[in-house]
Amino acid sequence: MPNPDSHITIHMVASLDGFIARKDGRVDWLETSDEFVGGDTIEPELVEAFLKTIDCYVMGSRTYETALSFEAKGFGWSYGDKPTFVLSRRELLRTRDTVEFYSGDLVRFVNMRLRPTFRSIWFVGGGVVSGECLRLGLADEVRYSILPILIGEGIPFFDKLDRDLALHLAEVKAYKSGMVELRYKVRGHAASDGTPPNDR
Repeated sequence: MPNPDSHITIHMVASLDGFIARKDGRVDWLETSDEFVGGDTIEPELVEAFLKTIDCYVMGSRTYETALSFEAKGFGWSYGDKPTFVLSRRELLRTRDTVEFYSGDLVRFVNMRLRPTFRSIWFVGGGVVSGECLRLGLADEVRYSILPILIGEGIPFFDKLDRDLALHLAEVKAYKSGMVELRYKVRGHAASDGTPPNDR
């Protein structure tokens, strides 16, 4: 049975115009040179302490492949030793024991596999996965980190939403890098029909 204390967060870094990657999947725009004097500083020790509160990560195949490419370039594995679940129907390279692949019903997976085991569950991309999580009424909050850049076109943060979803703005933070982080609580959930994503 799902743990009533479990909490599902959708988190993504996106451009101001709402894209998480270029159409070809590149995220070369993530490094920006903006400076907001009145913003907060992201202290490494605070980031480390916060990451310890996350119990597991869930992502789509393209997000996983992007993480692998960052690791190959020497940036390290972004998800530490936390269990990482990759939603995909494709055969993908498994580089560590903490990674597990899943291709079935998303509602069943969340309620029967994740919620009973983990308290803080983070969905970290991509657009189809985030959209399905919201459409199926699985998410408790959305954290949207906006970078000070417009890229014109690309892969949207949320995909395939078929109705309005009411949110409550719970927190706003601005950082010296020019990034703004918005935290929303999900006020209304769509009725879950158990339909798995068509494309992850």
